[in-house]
Amino acid sequence: MSIPPFPAAGLDPAAFDEYFRAGAAPLAGTDEAGRGPLAGPVVAAAVILDPAADYPGVGDSKKLSPPAREKAFDIIRERALAWAWAELPAAEVDRLNPLQAALAAMARAVEDLNPRPALVLADGNCAPATAMPARAVVRGDGLSLSIGAASIVAKVIRDRLMLEWHALYPHYGFDRHKGYGTAEHLAALRRHGPSPCHRLTFKGVKPEPEGLGF
Repeated sequence: MSIPPFPAAGLDPAAFDEYFRAGAAPLAGTDEAGRGPLAGPVVAAAVILDPAADYPGVGDSKKLSPPAREKAFDIIRERALAWAWAELPAAEVDRLNPLQAALAAMARAVEDLNPRPALVLADGNCAPATAMPARAVVRGDGLSLSIGAASIVAKVIRDRLMLEWHALYPHYGFDRHKGYGTAEHLAALRRHGPSPCHRLTFKGVKPEPEGLGF
């Protein structure tokens, strides 16, 4: 399906949702969670919303409490036309760098969608390389319902994965900080060193070299 002409240039990104919800073509939103933590994967999600459905409580995941995100996640899972997610482990984040890992995860999530979208809206100032057209939308998780839905899916799934890591390595407190560099987390790293899910290129993870004692 070819993409119909867009409305006037400079259109508020939020209006893309309305444009595609009117039936012009399938639209996917994509976003990631976990670029900044010291541990755990980068997780990305892609969502195609059903134009005929309502999505109460769905929006920017950063503005929702954990229970509200879980509730919104269930609504998205039940009502979206399609949704998918992908993760890149800590070692890949180290190899690629956080931005490239996030873009790669978003591309994988988008490629797993069925049906295929005619356009992808990606949160941030860089769009993933996909087989279909993609546009970056700065602060898109608060402007586009589709991106906001993807942000919720990515965040909920990543938090659940960090709970699995917590079960393996409870002394780091992943259940509380989800891998971010809190004082508690940094103290645990000093006591125990990094685990297999830590990002070894991140400051605060790899032990500082000892002085020569001069």
